[in-house]
Amino acid sequence: MDKIEPGQLPKDDPFGLLKEFTAARIGIGRTGTSIPLKQSLAFKLAHAHARDAVYSELDIDRLSVELKQFDLPVLQLHSQAAYREQYLQRPDLGRQLNDECTAQLNDHIASGVDIVMIIADGLSADAVNSNAVSLLKILIPQLQSAGLKLAPVCLVKQGRVAIADDVGMHLNARLSLMLIGERPGLSSADSMGAYLTFNPRPGLTDESRNCISNIRPQGLLFKPAAKKIFYLVQEAFRRKLSGVGLKDNAGLLSEQ
Repeated sequence: MDKIEPGQLPKDDPFGLLKEFTAARIGIGRTGTSIPLKQSLAFKLAHAHARDAVYSELDIDRLSVELKQFDLPVLQLHSQAAYREQYLQRPDLGRQLNDECTAQLNDHIASGVDIVMIIADGLSADAVNSNAVSLLKILIPQLQSAGLKLAPVCLVKQGRVAIADDVGMHLNARLSLMLIGERPGLSSADSMGAYLTFNPRPGLTDESRNCISNIRPQGLLFKPAAKKIFYLVQEAFRRKLSGVGLKDNAGLLSEQ
């Protein structure tokens, strides 16, 4: 075998094919009993990106401007977590709207609303800042072409997934669709998740929701993500449920 320089793999890298399909750290080599310096520094950089993502802020002003293209009202809301450190230490506060925002939603109650879309920072505001509008450009026309009535788009600071139940109930929406920054991994600090809940109301737990994860340019692309969400939305309305009882069988149906 040829001599391997520190931090390099042989040309016939057995992990080469796998690396084309994953950003996971595989086959990184070694220098003595440690990993190569280049890979060590890359790991520390990725860890720093993940920490930055957790403390990133929702770009309310830019998102509000970009969302105008959909001709839907945009509401700016806030959870009961007053600041980021409290949000991280008290998950329960991130699941509920503060009193001021609850009163604000009461002024927008409408009958016959099918879907309310919520965009929240979650554990990576960078993820929704980068990906939410690109996904909605594909998804909203599909929802509207299906004759579904959309509530105002809600931007929520310091929000967790379950706050969509609070928002959905106050707006009398039949279904809530939450776009939220996921917990950043060491190769995916910009990963966005979509959670949908039929008949949203406070007190629901995770088995009542469906999740589409890892929406980003290096993960699940916007077009297939929108297709999955649209399928699940249609099935949720048809079967009047969401969560563990609702499966993504779109691929199976297309193969029949």
